[in-house]
Amino acid sequence: MRATGVPPQRGGWRGSMRRRPLTWFFSLAFVLSWVAWVPYILSGNGQGVVDFTFPGGEGGSQFLGVLPGAYLGPILSAFIVTAVADGRPGLRAWVGRMTNWRVGWRWWIGVIVAVPLVLVVTLYALGGESPVVPGAMVLAAFLPGLFIQMITTGVAEEPGWRDFAMPRLQGAYGPVVGTLILGPLWGVWHLPLFLTDWGGTDLVWYTPVEFVATTVTFSFVMTWIFNHTRQSLLLAMLLHTGVNNFFSIAYSDVFPSLADSYATHAFLVSSTVVAAVLLVATRGRLGLPKATATAPDAGPYVPV
Repeated sequence: MRATGVPPQRGGWRGSMRRRPLTWFFSLAFVLSWVAWVPYILSGNGQGVVDFTFPGGEGGSQFLGVLPGAYLGPILSAFIVTAVADGRPGLRAWVGRMTNWRVGWRWWIGVIVAVPLVLVVTLYALGGESPVVPGAMVLAAFLPGLFIQMITTGVAEEPGWRDFAMPRLQGAYGPVVGTLILGPLWGVWHLPLFLTDWGGTDLVWYTPVEFVATTVTFSFVMTWIFNHTRQSLLLAMLLHTGVNNFFSIAYSDVFPSLADSYATHAFLVSSTVVAAVLLVATRGRLGLPKATATAPDAGPYVPV
């Protein structure tokens, strides 16, 4: 007897989507985003093939050039595949993880404080430059900037990567292997953007490689936060956007003499160290309860 609200199995693309939801999700996420990013890549903000530049300067052009593809990729793909593969019960669980904010105020404060603190310590260790207390304008903009990052980058990406894909991946393969699958795919999804000004001015051949390596190590931290907070997507989003927010708003003021490349190096080093500590401390469980099924057909883990 099938679960109420879940459509029956059938052939065609709907049946294929129910049998292989992860394959469909990743395929749709990549295709929809990459196609939507073509105008940005071809514009004056990218390869200059088309005589058009997105307005708004560096920040505005990235907002207009990147976000449409981001919203059309992970979150829309997750919604489509969840609706077809799992029906209304799946959509309720998917949305429920997105709105799960009751995890204790210490988690919220901890993530907000820990992200810049770890990055500052790592940057000091790598660059040898003492951090400078940022000005009042930077401090005033920090929390509003974090909110903007949450409703742009956070909403666009994490309902797909962490909310849709991660429960299925770790339900089938366990948290470590599941994270090792998700991390590289998350990183590779960004690669076309390195053909635009999103990639920065210090781009060298190994920059995209370093970026993908960082998405792998940082994904272990994301998995631990997601599992350890009863799959609160909001906390995972806060962790992700906290890094973006620090580098966008505070980095150049806190370390005025360090090159932009130090930001990339510090992110990789800090996420690798934290991931290693978490893997050892949790013995590879990364916050996932031992009772959770790990068979390939176990389906997404939803805590009761």
